[in-house]
Amino acid sequence: MSYLNFDKTLLINLDKSLTKEMIRTNRAGTYNSTTIIDCNTRKYHGQLVMPLPEIDNSNHVLLSSLDETVIQHGAEFNLGIHKFEGSNYSPQGHKYIRQFDCEVISRTIYRVGGVILSKEKLLVSFEPRVLIKYTLLEAHSPTIIRFKPFLAFRNVNKLTKQNDLADTSYNEIQDGISMRLYDNYPLLCMQFSKKVTYNHQPDWYKNIEYYKEQERGYEFKEDLLVPGYFEMPLKKDESIIFSAGISEISPRKLKILWDEELKSRNSRTDMFSCLKNSAQQFYKREDDKTYLLAGYPWFGARARDQFVALPGCTLSIDRMDYFDAIMQTAIPELQRFMEGERTGFKLEAIDDPDVLLWFLWTIQQYAFATSLNEAAMRYQHLATEIIAFIRKQNHPNLFLHNNGLLYVNGTDKPATWMNALENGWPITPRTGYVVEINALWYNALKFVSTLTREVGDEHSADLLDYQAEIAREAFVSVFWNGTYLYDYVDGNYNDVEVRPNMIQAVALPFSPLDKMQQKSVLDICTRELLTPKGLRTLSPKSGFYRPSYVGGQLERDRNYHNGPVWPFTFGAFARAYLRVYKQSGKSFIERMLIGFEAEMNEQCIGTLPELFDGNPPFKGHGGMSFAMSVAEVLRVLDMLKKYDKE
Repeated sequence: MSYLNFDKTLLINLDKSLTKEMIRTNRAGTYNSTTIIDCNTRKYHGQLVMPLPEIDNSNHVLLSSLDETVIQHGAEFNLGIHKFEGSNYSPQGHKYIRQFDCEVISRTIYRVGGVILSKEKLLVSFEPRVLIKYTLLEAHSPTIIRFKPFLAFRNVNKLTKQNDLADTSYNEIQDGISMRLYDNYPLLCMQFSKKVTYNHQPDWYKNIEYYKEQERGYEFKEDLLVPGYFEMPLKKDESIIFSAGISEISPRKLKILWDEELKSRNSRTDMFSCLKNSAQQFYKREDDKTYLLAGYPWFGARARDQFVALPGCTLSIDRMDYFDAIMQTAIPELQRFMEGERTGFKLEAIDDPDVLLWFLWTIQQYAFATSLNEAAMRYQHLATEIIAFIRKQNHPNLFLHNNGLLYVNGTDKPATWMNALENGWPITPRTGYVVEINALWYNALKFVSTLTREVGDEHSADLLDYQAEIAREAFVSVFWNGTYLYDYVDGNYNDVEVRPNMIQAVALPFSPLDKMQQKSVLDICTRELLTPKGLRTLSPKSGFYRPSYVGGQLERDRNYHNGPVWPFTFGAFARAYLRVYKQSGKSFIERMLIGFEAEMNEQCIGTLPELFDGNPPFKGHGGMSFAMSVAEVLRVLDMLKKYDKE
């Protein structure tokens, strides 16, 4: 039995099966995503979705879906499914599904009378091409398979309607056709591994609905063009492969390509292997540059997210090659920023105040994974440049005050990861001395001191230690209220809300708190914030607590950081818990991981979403697969393995 396996009972129940999505990427930005019954519920879903930088900075849906029809003795059984107005689903191909599993690649088994058909899908690595393999496992009489492509050719953030601009003409290519609905798009080449008959009958299928968009308060109805259909006979035990890409391929190479790609896939047999596979799907290679995407389906490469997630998505799964590639891409951008450039960065929000501090933390994790000496040889010079850049007040929104703490302005523009906006203004205006930024600053000073000492510069290391001690004393004086830490302090205002940001002051390798203070902070986070999915963004005791991430855009933005649970916070909590309770705390953290393992079969299978509701049943929301969520749970799993070895 596969770890990710769903049977007929669940699959034919639309209330359950439509909530379970899947996503696969090619590590170059292209992805394939839908539900486990192949019914698209988001405008972001599609069989082939890819970036088209010649058009804009977004992804684009070319092939939305591919409907299959089994024909025997003139009787047609359509295996597709789409939602139309009034909760009408047509056709209802899900009723023929007997099994779906995703141990290595996704596989769906259909049964229609005496016909048993297997469908498997994969994306070609680093190439915008999806391959779908069909195998007729059982058939007692001659069988014909018909394939009907649904074309979109649109930005993922928009929906298309029937129009006269769409070019419905096609070109014949070997064992298939190519089409381009609009001039600025590439050709979509649809081909098969054996001879196929194509019947051209262009028709618009109107008002297909995406209920996930309806829930989010967006336009949710779309018209898709079906240019015609392909048809071919299939014999028992015969397999054929469908290819959709932006370049023509020799049909004879499809089986070879399939076999090569399949060899490179790894099994998903437990939570760690699921998250390991998921982590690698955030890699995005562009020519000679490599980034870590913040998540799918709508995120780009965001600087803070990249550095927070990078250790978990590379070092914790033994992908040092990608750690190096991503760092080699990021460092020149950081250097250009420190040299005064303020635009033209591929890494989004590179000017956020905590980005450089998280970058130093990433180097620190590299030192733990390799050695302090290795980290010093590679990164000590850059690390000292970053500290000097901050000390010289060269950052546009990071000001070093005489008390040794860093001050940020979060009134006009969000200064931290709690960055939701309403009418252009921060909903959570964390400004002044921000708790996690200053915890990161103290940690950075101490870490760069150790790097500097490692290369033999004792004098500079002593100066950094001296500055760190000033920052530590000020940190305790400003943030410690006798029980826990203020979230931020600005002049005479002390923000008393209990939020998860304070846990970083306990979790970071160098903590500014003594043992009693560490335990007190951990205790209040455990009592008021901890859930089976991570830490709430705000205590339920607060009058501003809004735990449900539902409704229209404005309502969701208001709730975003005021109650929902963000899974990535569990990483810091687990490190803090083990710091305080050491080996005796290991069993508790292992029990807490059960809540994350339950998610492997929920939401987007085999991965973790951006956030969950703050109250039971802790329903998942936001981006279906989120890098920081995946990375921090991987780091906890990796940390527990090291505890076992010790």
